[in-house]
Amino acid sequence: MDVKHLLNESELLGRIAEGDQHAFNTIYQLYYDKIYKFAYRLLCTEEPAEEVVQETMLFIWQGGEKLKDINNLDAYLKTIAKRKVIALFRRKAIEERAIKDLTSSHIDSHNETEEGILYKESRKLLDDAIALLPQQQKLVYQLCYQEGLKYEEAAERLNISHGTVQSHMKQALKFLRNHLSNHSDIAALVVIFRLL
Repeated sequence: MDVKHLLNESELLGRIAEGDQHAFNTIYQLYYDKIYKFAYRLLCTEEPAEEVVQETMLFIWQGGEKLKDINNLDAYLKTIAKRKVIALFRRKAIEERAIKDLTSSHIDSHNETEEGILYKESRKLLDDAIALLPQQQKLVYQLCYQEGLKYEEAAERLNISHGTVQSHMKQALKFLRNHLSNHSDIAALVVIFRLL
């Protein structure tokens, strides 16, 4: 990378710090492919890689005066993207394991400790949320999470495409996360997301 290019990037970052949309668009176009390929190599799926690009670029747009201190934009963007990938992995693992734990494990009905009661209340909350899902999303969720079928197997059983199963599962999990977050107190959320 030549000195002129570095000076141009430094100037663009300074302009972004002042809210210049055109300068931001220039950086976005210059680095979109590079960040996307970097994220895709780590995630191996398009949608999350795109999400990482958007979050990384949003971080730059909101960077303010700190942007003027960046000496190596390429390395800086990769560091931000890597952090976003790690956060995505953590969030996804916590959410999926928590929901799977709630749907597959049971607490001894004789153990009426506070934790047992809280677990049962949380389980009921999850069951109620599952009941609110649209029929097709509910079927996909039950087959994949409760019966443990792979997406391909669920698609074959329901006579729909793998992509449709994936889409229904994504929408179902998003709805369940939002519903549980909006309809639970802190104690119930701790049980639901007890992997923290």
